[in-house]
Amino acid sequence: MQTLFSTDGVHPKNAFRLWREMVCERLVPADLRILDDVPFQGRMDVTGIGPLLISHFSHTTMRTEATADTVRRNGRHVRVYAIMRISGQDTMQQGDQEAVSRAGNFIVVDARPAVFQTETGSALVLDLPRERFEAMLGPSRLFSALTVSADLASTTLARTYIQELVRVGDQLTPDASARMASIGSDLLMASLAERLAQEVPRSTHGTVTVQRAKAYIEANLSDQTLDPPQLAVAVGVSLRRLQELFHERGRHISDYIWERRLEVAARRLIDPACAHLSIGLLAYGSGFTSQAHFARRFKERHGLTPTEFRQASRQTSTDARPRKRPARIQGLI
Repeated sequence: MQTLFSTDGVHPKNAFRLWREMVCERLVPADLRILDDVPFQGRMDVTGIGPLLISHFSHTTMRTEATADTVRRNGRHVRVYAIMRISGQDTMQQGDQEAVSRAGNFIVVDARPAVFQTETGSALVLDLPRERFEAMLGPSRLFSALTVSADLASTTLARTYIQELVRVGDQLTPDASARMASIGSDLLMASLAERLAQEVPRSTHGTVTVQRAKAYIEANLSDQTLDPPQLAVAVGVSLRRLQELFHERGRHISDYIWERRLEVAARRLIDPACAHLSIGLLAYGSGFTSQAHFARRFKERHGLTPTEFRQASRQTSTDARPRKRPARIQGLI
C-alpha cells in the first residue's frame, strides 16, 4: 500500500487540522472531531486492486459525521463502503439502524447521513459499486449499518481473503487484479447475505432468501453440478419453497442459472484476457457440460454461435480503433 498521509513528524498542534483537511479535501467532506485530550495520531495508506480501492485507516479516538449537506456535496451515491475493523471499535448510526463493530467484524454503509464514533484502532475501508450489491441483496437500506460478525465462517473467509489480497496485490497482473477484486466483492456479498438471513422481518425473508440464492449461484457458476436441489440445500430451504420464491418473481431457477452462465460466457468471449482460451474451455469454465450444449444455448440466446460472436466482437474492436496518421504527418504534430 502507498502512504497517503501520516501525522508522523507533524507537530501535535497541527496534526488533527492537517488530517481533517486531508480527509475533507481529498476523500469525503465530513465533520471530524477529537473526543479526548490525547494528542491525535493518524495514518492512511491506499491501494488499488483492479477497480477496487482499499484504504487502511489507523488513528486515535475520533467522531465523524456525514450530514445531509456533506453527503450531497460528496456526490458518490453510486458507491457503498465496507468497513472491516482490524483493531479498536466503531459505533455508528445511519437512518434508524445502530451498529457496533469490533475487531474481525465488518459493516457496510451507503451514501446517506451517518455518525461514526471510532476508538483508537485501525480498519480497512473498501470502495464498492452499490449497483452490484443491490442486484444481489436488495436496496442498500436492508444491509447498511448491519454488523456482520466475525463469528460467521463466511466473514472470516472474506476478511482473510481481503487482507491477503492487500498483501499480494502489487504482484498481480492487471487482469488478475480485476478478477481477484471481483471475488473479494462476491465474498463480502455472501457474508452479508448470510447475516441478513439471521434477523430479517418475515415479510422480507423471501426476498433475502432469493438474494442469498443468487449470491450462491454467482460464486458457483463454474460448478457443472449446480442445480436447483443443490441450491436449495445451500440456502437452507426446501426445493419447493425456493421454486415458489423464484416463481413469485417471474423466474425459474434453472432458467436463471443458465442465463447467468450465458452472460458470463459472453463477457469472456469478448474479454481480451480470455482470447487465448478455446471455446470448449470457456464453455466448461462457465458451467456447461459440453461444447455442443453451450453452442446450442448460446445461439438460441444471441443469434450467433460462440465463434461468430467472438469474431464479431474482434471486428468491432478493430473498426473502433483510431487510424494511425502517416508517419510523415505524425512527426509534424
